[in-house]
Amino acid sequence: MSAQVRRAMAAYSSQSLDADVNTASPHRLIVLLYDGAIKAVTIAKLHMQNMNIGEKGAAISKAISIIEEGLRLSLDRESGGELAQNLDALYEYIAYLLLEANIQNDIEKLDTALSLLKDLKESWDSIALEVQQNHQAGQEQMVQYGSI
Repeated sequence: MSAQVRRAMAAYSSQSLDADVNTASPHRLIVLLYDGAIKAVTIAKLHMQNMNIGEKGAAISKAISIIEEGLRLSLDRESGGELAQNLDALYEYIAYLLLEANIQNDIEKLDTALSLLKDLKESWDSIALEVQQNHQAGQEQMVQYGSI
């Protein structure tokens, strides 16, 4: 793939992401953060395997930034209670794993962080599916009883 095609694809991806972020619900924004962190860790793993130290470090830094400045800061510690505290501790652990993976060039730590991020994203995706199904069921019930 030529550099020009890559730049065009990156520009399209960036515009698409901007549009998604501007219209997304808070729940969708969290999913986008997970997607970004997962992508950054995946890219870091490829760079680590190819011994591209600078690019690996940049990708890991991006993933840590998404976790620290996106996921952790989005937590509502007051009303989130124990769940928010547990997620905060998990995000802190994932960021620590990424830092250690970067320093030690440890693919296993990247894999562990990646697995945790994917599990968390899967949980958020299932919440969205459940909300959507409940919303559709509610609409069907309203139609059935003549509310719509």
